Amino acid sequence: MLRKTLVAGVAVAAALTLGACSSSDGEPATTTKKAPTTTAVAIDAPPVPTAAELNAMLVKGLDPATPTTEKVLLVQDGESDPGLFDQVAAAAKANNATVTVVDPILDNGDGTLTATVNMEIGGQVNPGTATFVVENGRWVLSKEYACNIVKLANLTSPACA
Repeated sequence: MLRKTLVAGVAVAAALTLGACSSSDGEPATTTKKAPTTTAVAIDAPPVPTAAELNAMLVKGLDPATPTTEKVLLVQDGESDPGLFDQVAAAAKANNATVTVVDPILDNGDGTLTATVNMEIGGQVNPGTATFVVENGRWVLSKEYACNIVKLANLTSPACA
């Protein structure tokens, strides 16, 4: 909500600043154009999860014991290639790979979160950024980030075409 308020405030300030500009002869500029209006789009998003909660979700998704029916609910559009989850989990295990979400979790105010993640493969830590989105009233890993993991694991999926 703070972000929406800030964006609306900046838009109003910009409109006021532009309206106060003067013409080349030193007189205030006059115009008949209306200042643009902004409307905030309300996103019905659940509370922002903690890094620990997002980590638990990723661990569950990579756990071979988690049923596929549960895994598809952890990734945006996960049901488009349910068999892929076991392949990614097997590749992560074979390469001794882990993904850890670290604070801060940034709420982008548009139904997305941005989080810093540390991907560790064979002892080498590679920091990056993951995006989470709201799907069916809960936070899930974005399809874009999931497909990046698929590519990194040298796998293919019709969901990532």
